[in-house]
Amino acid sequence: MSNSTHTAATDQHSSAESGAESTDLAAGNLQERLMASGHERPEEDRCTICFDLIEFPVPEHSATNVCCMKKVCNGCILEARWRGMLDSCPFCRTKVPDNDESSLAMMQKRADKKDAEAIYQLGNAYRQGHFGMVKDVPRAIEMWTEAAELGSLDAHYMLGRRYYTGDGVEEDKPRGIHHWQQAAMKGHVLSRHSLGCVEFVNGNYVLALQHFMISAKMGHERTLNHIKVMFKEGDATKEQYAEALLGYRDAAEEMKSPQ
Repeated sequence: MSNSTHTAATDQHSSAESGAESTDLAAGNLQERLMASGHERPEEDRCTICFDLIEFPVPEHSATNVCCMKKVCNGCILEARWRGMLDSCPFCRTKVPDNDESSLAMMQKRADKKDAEAIYQLGNAYRQGHFGMVKDVPRAIEMWTEAAELGSLDAHYMLGRRYYTGDGVEEDKPRGIHHWQQAAMKGHVLSRHSLGCVEFVNGNYVLALQHFMISAKMGHERTLNHIKVMFKEGDATKEQYAEALLGYRDAAEEMKSPQ
């Protein structure tokens, strides 16, 4: 082998090693950022009237009206009804539409103004066939993608589910995980829980527990139950389970509606 050929081969090998080290470093940095951020729920999880964090599951304990796309907790909705606001939005006072056509028009108006929540909800409508729309999962994914680009954490979560499982789109687990990571670092609890489940299934119990500890302390009961199982199986210590339980109780207390 000539000196030039040997030098080229050595340079190529060094380049490959350098590339691998850079990839490992980037992955390590991402894990550090994942574990260091997203320990508090986003402002979008608060009621826009009383500003309390909404209980899980959020859709069962709140409503998002199509007029303004603001989340209002069930407690504040009940309070508004007691005050006689039976057919108007508790937040913006707009009359609530009484048919699918009007509801869709209001939502589309918000979406045209690049309201991330409206675009996300339109995606849900396409997926479920709501408001008289024909089910169209590919279109739903397009809407969620746009909403995610505009900052919707729920859209990132939905895209994560679709790509990870291949539901309605070609399976792409790394892409699904990426969406969950983006949302988890900003406090999205279901995305954090999903990352924990991925690590658990892959046998990475230490990482799984770290994710689960974060989401449990934000008040997610299903995550707490996962930690309990890990404790019983010897994959989490008694101290870790106790820490998660106390954190969960504190978060659950904070989410209790005063109404």
